[in-house]
Amino acid sequence: MAVDYAVIIVYLAGMLAMGWWGMRRAKSKSEFLVAGRRLGPWMYSGTMAAIVLGGASTIGGVGLGYKYGLSGAWMVFTIGLGLLALSVFFSARIARLKVYTVSEMLDLRYGGKAGLISGVVMWAYTLMLAVTSTIAYATIFDVLFDLNRTIAIILGGAIVVAYSTLGGMWSITLTDMVQFVVKTIGVLLLLLPIAVIKAGGFSEMKAKLPTEYFDPLGIGGETIFTYVLIYTFGMLIGQDIWQRVFTAKSDRTARWGGTVAGTYCLVYAIAGAVIGTAAKVMYPKLPSADAAFATIVKDELPIGVRGLVLAAALAAVMSTSSGALIACATVANNDIWSRLRGAVSRGGGEEHDEVKGNRVFILIMGVGVIAIAIALNNVVEALTVAYNLLVGGLLVPILGGLLWRRGTAAGALASVAAGGLSVIGLMATYGILANEPIYYGLLASLVVYIVVSLATKPTDAAVLANWRERLAGRGADTTESVAETVTT
Repeated sequence: MAVDYAVIIVYLAGMLAMGWWGMRRAKSKSEFLVAGRRLGPWMYSGTMAAIVLGGASTIGGVGLGYKYGLSGAWMVFTIGLGLLALSVFFSARIARLKVYTVSEMLDLRYGGKAGLISGVVMWAYTLMLAVTSTIAYATIFDVLFDLNRTIAIILGGAIVVAYSTLGGMWSITLTDMVQFVVKTIGVLLLLLPIAVIKAGGFSEMKAKLPTEYFDPLGIGGETIFTYVLIYTFGMLIGQDIWQRVFTAKSDRTARWGGTVAGTYCLVYAIAGAVIGTAAKVMYPKLPSADAAFATIVKDELPIGVRGLVLAAALAAVMSTSSGALIACATVANNDIWSRLRGAVSRGGGEEHDEVKGNRVFILIMGVGVIAIAIALNNVVEALTVAYNLLVGGLLVPILGGLLWRRGTAAGALASVAAGGLSVIGLMATYGILANEPIYYGLLASLVVYIVVSLATKPTDAAVLANWRERLAGRGADTTESVAETVTT
């Protein structure tokens, strides 16, 4: 394993080096939080694909393929569909707003009355997303170094916290690009063909497995529908995703770069399911489906290649973890703390001390995420709670604000409360993993949004006029974006 260890150590050292380099570039709030809104198509596509394809998409996607066959691709496939929908229909308008958080967008649209409560919901989502990503380090480092679970979480988490704290979005963007390349080589170009060959090819796989393993809908229509509600719609509104949209240098970059990333996700989804199906042929009696990825890597890949593929898994986890961490810290500082202390700023004022403040929040949130990850065991339940709260509480007021002129601040606040409380209550009643919480929570949020909006005074004309100006790319402080020519 010495060669494999060397590959991993070089990779981790490279992540820290890029964090140090990113620190030299992050001199303003815009640079630190959204990479100066200066990413070109290549870097934007790579970093967007990296953030959405995490440990759940890699290790979990292979596990679903092991359990259900080709239809196990649906979870990651719906993530790709969500990214495509965001890129084609909404990304250009989102990028033109020139904000830092989803809650700032809600404030612009509804007149400054929806930010705090939506910020709390978004913070809870990004926190749990960062926690679940951090827990995944235990699985990978256990395969690599046979480390204790707690030590593995601390090691992986500390590296992500270090480079994220140093350089903010610049460091994360640079590391994400490396992670994107490593994942592409490790999973798509190496693990996929090797797994299929080791399993005897597709003909042998079909001969040894039940026919339902090759049924595109074998996982079940209800499960696919739930994936669409949670993951496709979740891609449309998550702070971790929007914060990457904010990094695009132009509308065109956001639209076409995101479309490329979404298409990549669809390919990645199918690859994971095929790898899992091949693993089922080779190891039909594994104790856990989630062990399929580690088992096939450990037993079937040659020295050196094994290290690169494990680095790919590590890259997948790190990209999601760092993206969720900076999103969590951004929301905590800009949407919650600044409002509670009565120091909300609206555009401009890109002071150097704001970089320091956001850096401190990343460090604090990072330590908290590591502590929670050590204490928490059930990753699936934590991730389900996060997405249920996000989609049930925020989907309707966000999309309503973008698509329906008659939506009001009162309707948005009532919708967040009704959806969020319904989801929590129904999870307590039906169970965290049940489908009913998201179904009825979304319905309650939609009904309350429409009824309350129609029953209350329309949004002030001046607020809507400012909103339209921002959507058109006018009215925002863009001096920092204009100051530097985009060459990335």
